[in-house]
This record gives sequence, structure tokens and C-alpha cells, in this order.
Amino acid sequence: MTSAAPKTGFSKNTKLKAALLQHKALSTSGLSERLFGMLFSGLVYPQIWEDPDVDMQAMELCEGHSIVTIGSGGCNALAYLSQSPKSIDVVDLNPHHIALNRLKLAAFRHLPSHGDVVRQFGKANIGSNSEGYDRFIAPNLDAQTRAYWSKRTIAGRRRISVFDRNIYRTGLLGRFIGAGHLLARLHGVKLQDIAKTRSMEEQRQFFDEKVAPLFDKPMIRWLTKRKSSLFGLGIPPRQYDELASLSDGNTIAPVLRRRLEKLACDFSLKDNYFAWQAFARRYPDAGEGTLPDYLKSEYYDAIRKNADRVTVHHATFTELLASKPASSVDRYVLLDAQDWMSDVQINELWAQISRTATPDARVIFRTAAEKSVIEGRLSADIRAHWSYLEDRSLELNAKDRSAIYGGFHIYQRASA
Repeated sequence: MTSAAPKTGFSKNTKLKAALLQHKALSTSGLSERLFGMLFSGLVYPQIWEDPDVDMQAMELCEGHSIVTIGSGGCNALAYLSQSPKSIDVVDLNPHHIALNRLKLAAFRHLPSHGDVVRQFGKANIGSNSEGYDRFIAPNLDAQTRAYWSKRTIAGRRRISVFDRNIYRTGLLGRFIGAGHLLARLHGVKLQDIAKTRSMEEQRQFFDEKVAPLFDKPMIRWLTKRKSSLFGLGIPPRQYDELASLSDGNTIAPVLRRRLEKLACDFSLKDNYFAWQAFARRYPDAGEGTLPDYLKSEYYDAIRKNADRVTVHHATFTELLASKPASSVDRYVLLDAQDWMSDVQINELWAQISRTATPDARVIFRTAAEKSVIEGRLSADIRAHWSYLEDRSLELNAKDRSAIYGGFHIYQRASA
């Protein structure tokens, strides 16, 4: 009896401690999720961070295709118009992204020339951009979108005035990049100096000598152990642990280092506007490099002509598909949205994809980690409808100039 009493007491204490630790973990996780959701309630992506050239190759996009895509910053849907698809349905739950997508579409329809479009979306510190908006774009916007861009900020300026400065320094991602620059400066590194390099060899030297050593700094290693440190990249808390598992020490620093290395070194700076945004915080000027696909002169006429083929919806992907007829969609672009989804949500989404897919339909998406997030999570019945083009996915993932994702994935409708 006397020996049993301490044993029973120890067991109760252990269970109590375990319960308290579990509660603390759940509370911390819940707090992270709420913080993530709060941050994502504002403008997140002034520029989309998926490479549209890779998208179009993966989709084998052709004239007459029907596309459903997530909106985000709106750049990719516009680039897809260069291939004259039959229709593009853009979905997004973020009202800031909805307003940005509708603004860009109206700009292509109503600004007088390609140069005006480039000044509006491709150049920083053009003080007349809001005047061009007032004259050409605003009268052609729906009332809700016009009210959004006319609303005044805490500083008393209209939202549209951000295009007189540099919209790409705003939004959650823009501020995240700005914080990265500040952190580098605190360690004596000016990331924008990579713009001075003149070859891929010099880009490699800059990364090896200036950027790579930053990831060994105690402050940066400490910061990158915090899940909230990656919210600005659009990586939710549940995805952090999977990314951290890819490296030793349960820190995200080595993963970030490898991805920044790809961004800095794997593509010529002249051909990678994603690197310009990350390192120089602007797009290249004439002679420095190429603009985003949707701002290229060779795409302008087709995008302008086809802009009326885009419809922007404030809805989820699944909700929009539920309203469509069977066998009516050719291409699906999910970005990285499935990283945030539960098994139930993924199966509901793919049930609608399978119902609405045409016989040669394709689905493309990206993942923060390397593996496809639907494998082992889709029901067997739904998975049987789709073939994973793994080799092609790996090939195109290596060509993705944005470089921030671990995986790119292509699924083809399986033959009946």
C-alpha cells in the first residue's frame, strides 16, 4: 500500500503535466493560426509569385481553353490571356486581391497604350499614375472597385496613390521583403547590390560571399525557428514543421538558404524579374532585364483584346466549380492553396474538379515542401481519375524563376 501511493501520485502529476503541455501547444498553435489569418486579411501579394511561363508550359495552354485560377496579385491570369483562352474565371477570398485584379483588367482595357500600362504597374515613383487612373480607369470600374481605390488610408492618401510610389513595397509580402533587407543591412549586406552584377558567375559570387553567410548568424537562425517568421511568404503554421523537417536542427534557415540560392544563382538576372523584386525591390529598367510576362510588349495586344474573357469572383475555388456544368473546365491553377487545406477540403475540391473536368483537363499547383500534398489524402475513387506527371513536374519546377516553392505538380485527367 505504501509503495503504491507514490506511484499513483506520480502518474497523476505526469498526466496533469502532459495535459498542460498539450493545452499550451494547442493554444500556441491556435494563436499562430489566428495571427496568420489576421495578417492575410489585408493585401498580401502585390505581385503573384508563381512563374506564368512555367504555368503555360505545364498546362500546354491553347486557344479555346477554359481556365479557373486563384487570383492573388493578378499577373498570371493576364499572362494566360496571351494564349487566347476561351475564358478565365479568377477566384479569391481576399477583397484586396479582388480589387487589384479588377484594376489591372480595366487598365488593359482602357489605358491608351502599352507604355501607359507599364508605367502604371511596372515603374516606381511615377507621380502621374493616379492621374491616369482618374482619367482612364476609374470611370470604367464597377462601383465597389472604384470605392476601394478611392478610399483614404490612415495617412489621408487615396489607396490608388500607392501606384505613384511603389506598390511592390506594400502588402504583406512587400513588407516581409523589406524586413529581410533591413536584417541584411544590420549585418552589413546591401542585397540590392546584386543588381550591379553582370553575369551569372558574379551573381554566384555575390550569393556565396554576401548572402549565404547570413544564414549562419545567430539572430537569423533564431528568427527562422519561429513559425511567424514565414507568414510573409504565405507559409501557414501547419506547413512550417514539414519544411523544418527537410533540414537538420529543426530550423527553416537551410531551406530558405537553398531557395534564395536558386533565386539568386540559377537564372540570369536579366531574365528573372522575381529576383529583381526580391533583391532590388523593383522591376528592371530598360536595358537591365525583362519585365513580367503580362507587361511584355509582345503580349500586350492579345491581353488587351482578350481582357473581357476574364471574370473575377469573390468565392472559393470549390464554390465556383460547384456552380459550373460537368465537363466544362480545361485547366485548373491552384497556386499553393492546398497547403492550407484539411483532408476534407482537399477531397471536396477535387470532387468538383473531377466533375467539371474535360477529358484532357490538367491541374497545376505548387507546394511549400517538395512532395505533392494530395498524395495519400485523396480518396481512392477521386485519385483514380488523375495521373501524376511527375517527371514533367520536376523538370518545370527546376525552371520556376520565382524559386520560393519546394514543389511544382501537374495532374492530367486519366483516360477512361
